[in-house]
Amino acid sequence: MISQTMLGLGKKSSVIREIFEYGNRRRAEIGAENVYDFSLGNPSIPAPKQVTEAMLSLLENTDPVSLHGYTSGPGALSVRSTIADSIVKRFGCAATAADIYMTCGAAASLTVSLNALVNTGDEVVVLAPFFPEYRVFAENAGATLVVSPPRDDMGPDLAVLDKLITPKTKAIIVNSPNNPTGAVIEEADMVALCDLLRLKQTEYGTDIYLIADEPYRELVYGDTEVPYIPNYYDNTLVCYSYSKSLSLPGERIGYIFVSQKVKDHTDVFAAVCGAGRALGFVCAPSMMQLVIEKCIDAKADIAAYEKNRNLLYDALVEYGYEVIEPKGAFYLFLKSPEADAGAFCEKAKKYELLLVPGDSFGGPGYVRVSYCVAESTIRNSLPSFEKLIKEYK
Repeated sequence: MISQTMLGLGKKSSVIREIFEYGNRRRAEIGAENVYDFSLGNPSIPAPKQVTEAMLSLLENTDPVSLHGYTSGPGALSVRSTIADSIVKRFGCAATAADIYMTCGAAASLTVSLNALVNTGDEVVVLAPFFPEYRVFAENAGATLVVSPPRDDMGPDLAVLDKLITPKTKAIIVNSPNNPTGAVIEEADMVALCDLLRLKQTEYGTDIYLIADEPYRELVYGDTEVPYIPNYYDNTLVCYSYSKSLSLPGERIGYIFVSQKVKDHTDVFAAVCGAGRALGFVCAPSMMQLVIEKCIDAKADIAAYEKNRNLLYDALVEYGYEVIEPKGAFYLFLKSPEADAGAFCEKAKKYELLLVPGDSFGGPGYVRVSYCVAESTIRNSLPSFEKLIKEYK
């Protein structure tokens, strides 16, 4: 008999993907310009020109065997050194190539990290709302996922979290800026969270790891600052992806940074390497590693996202929706005007609005709106949003 767990995962796609595929069918039926698809977090701005130039230069000037051949398992040493130097420069945090493991994006970083840390029966805590695949990643590593509900403003509710941490807690996943809310954990909350984890480590005599999932770190607006967690908590692993910072989601390139302050750092990094080996995540795409080395300081221009955010947020508030104001990423979390967010999303389809119910994110009663779309899509969708809310007044 084949794995029933994997069969179940294969037969049922995520809610996000189901809505996206529905959108594909509607686009074929009535035209793409008539469908307002806010389901998928797929960057809509181009990669920086520097990325294209780096790719062309590598293709034209690098020996093909070297360019397309295997690197060492954890990644090319020069690339890892460049990333480590950038971490030192940007965050004042000690880092060397020996702390960096190159991966196929943030999903690989998370699955490798969890498999490196977790033993069967351990618990992994996530702060809701959270990316739904965390459950798949944690359970596949042998852990039980524990969901910590948020405050009303979507910040971490530490009083609740305090009660959920047990001697079985192995790790906590923090995603800031957050998918699906766009919220950023403020420094005061981060300090309090890290203080709590240190108290719990002492109380239980265990090691509790903080896994920082950071694909949206560079996508923040105004004067918002994102605390760099290794500077606040020793037992930290950072899972980073260039999918959003360089607008390269399909290229699948990122890294794990194991803080030098992690207890038994050498063994933890070795476990990361072992997990990468066991999962088949060795030698991340060679050419993309070299592109990152050449573009370490490049960033995608997020002005279009900020314009979309302001346009959509202001209009929805004016129409009477309750919305969590996003400080980063490219998502907006909207309170459903009825208790059943799924029913609300179904009603939205009548106006060709494709929205994602928040239930699978651990945010029942809310809806995720991904605004990394063309500005024209947002402008053209506004009358539909207005008509939709009027049904509830």
